[in-house]
Amino acid sequence: MINTGFYMIKSNNKTITLFNEWYARRDNSTGMKEQDVLVELMKKGAFKRLGIGVRFLDTVFFSGICEDSRDVRAVVTVHANCCRSIKAKVHDLKRIILDWQRFKASPIDETSEFAWSNHSACTESWKQ
Repeated sequence: MINTGFYMIKSNNKTITLFNEWYARRDNSTGMKEQDVLVELMKKGAFKRLGIGVRFLDTVFFSGICEDSRDVRAVVTVHANCCRSIKAKVHDLKRIILDWQRFKASPIDETSEFAWSNHSACTESWKQ
């Protein structure tokens, strides 16, 4: 499933048209998230019609509070776009920094498996 939390896009008339269509449909698509709307646009051929090439980045390089990366050694950025509040984001991102420091301080030949901390503040932020 695609994740629309991070984009690298060359701005031009084609991509501006895509975003205009995407946001217009998103605002008029009750019960659908923005990712669902983009998938629908893809299935209906919007990229081909607009002449836009798309490449999806492998999520192994991006860790986040919604989905932890499978390989901590490959992570280049972490995002917290699925938290409901800034307070929750800051809390859980601080824990992620501690996880990263723990990983970097571990011996190279350590055989234990790395695990990210539970992102409890973000999870709880949706229950309020």
